[in-house]
Amino acid sequence: MKRLRNTYLSDRFFVILASLTAGMMLSFGVPLLFPIVCIGLLVLAIATVSEFILLNAPAIALSGNRKSSKLLSLGSNNKIQLTLFNHSPIPLYLKLIDEQPEQLQNREFMIRLMIKPKEKQSLSYLVFPTVRGLYHFGNLILLARTPIGLTERRMVIKTQEKVPVYPSIINMKNMEMKVMTNISNQYGIKKMRRLGHSYEFEQIKQYVQGDDYRNINWKVTGRRGGQLMVNQYEDEKSQQIYAIIDKSRSMKLPFDGLSLLDHAINSALVIADIALLKQDKAGLVSFSNRTETFLKAERGATQLKKILEQLYKEKEYFLESNYEALYQTVRTQIKSRSLLFIYTNFESRYSLERVLPALRKMNQLHLIVVVFFINTEIETYVKTEADSMEEVYQQTLCRKYLSDKLMLVEILKTYGIQTILTKPEDLSINSINKYLELKAKGLI
Repeated sequence: MKRLRNTYLSDRFFVILASLTAGMMLSFGVPLLFPIVCIGLLVLAIATVSEFILLNAPAIALSGNRKSSKLLSLGSNNKIQLTLFNHSPIPLYLKLIDEQPEQLQNREFMIRLMIKPKEKQSLSYLVFPTVRGLYHFGNLILLARTPIGLTERRMVIKTQEKVPVYPSIINMKNMEMKVMTNISNQYGIKKMRRLGHSYEFEQIKQYVQGDDYRNINWKVTGRRGGQLMVNQYEDEKSQQIYAIIDKSRSMKLPFDGLSLLDHAINSALVIADIALLKQDKAGLVSFSNRTETFLKAERGATQLKKILEQLYKEKEYFLESNYEALYQTVRTQIKSRSLLFIYTNFESRYSLERVLPALRKMNQLHLIVVVFFINTEIETYVKTEADSMEEVYQQTLCRKYLSDKLMLVEILKTYGIQTILTKPEDLSINSINKYLELKAKGLI
């Protein structure tokens, strides 16, 4: 009875049965069709029973497994590897259903394949998580049939596992490669020329065009017979870099499947990684109506892991952000001058002016960079052609909204506050460029 419950009639069976039924109806007018239909019904019954017996024979067996990373990356394509082995002496046609986590909301996932006798077959697919948390993968469900294809046997391979989804480590590694490669400018990473002299001495090298002539070492030049030699300096190390993340309701807006908070979390991880690679100290602050998280800037071997674990736990809040509470935290907890990336979002001039006094006070103590977002949905809508007066009116309002965003940047610049107005998908690359620019100018 268990085997009977796990065996189903296929679509092919019902198509053939429907054709024979139509033939039976036609045989009332064409009697010659009746014996043909009867023979067809008999063949169909024999073939169905034979395939049922064949599919449920002890020799018919499948095994397999699922392999994925120990953790998945938020907002990135993650590869899931499946392996199947056909222990049977006959080829099998399979419909493979992987019981995916409910967070993925993929209810139509199915892979069709044919696996030969005694064959081991590997296949893969991509998942794109949009929510942090623990993802529960279930079993592999296989619907197997023979080349006859009238019945299908349901087979279950136990592969249940739980995999956490963390801020995007894939994105972090990609950005790390782009920053550290010699051809990083091809990936959108700007090469910043060093300005100023607040750098640590590194070496003496031969002068090339573009070097600062003020760094010429005349004593060494004299010993080299007039060949110009210059002092080369490296960036100062152990500077403090903090990613400060606003977790209020303004950061719940979704873009590209992720909320603005998740975009900010991915970028904060990238900035922390690059800062640590540049021998700086990285820290983390998150706040809403009060300061929720404070992780002191350090440069230890475990600092990136601490930041990653904390970012994994961050949640949005429906409350308004309290910048006065943030200022108190910054003033009391961050003692030395630091670079603060404040990931937030302003939708109007009024929302900025409410928090501007706190931002100005923080900017007196530290170098702050206010990061907020372009609404790409509105930007796309403005570029479409208007077909009615109502759409003309709506697009006019949208253009005003976009111009108001640019005005917010100018207001912040008026008070000497660094800004990044960016599309969510360009957030990480723009944040890295700003960090490298400020470091090259010696402003930190």
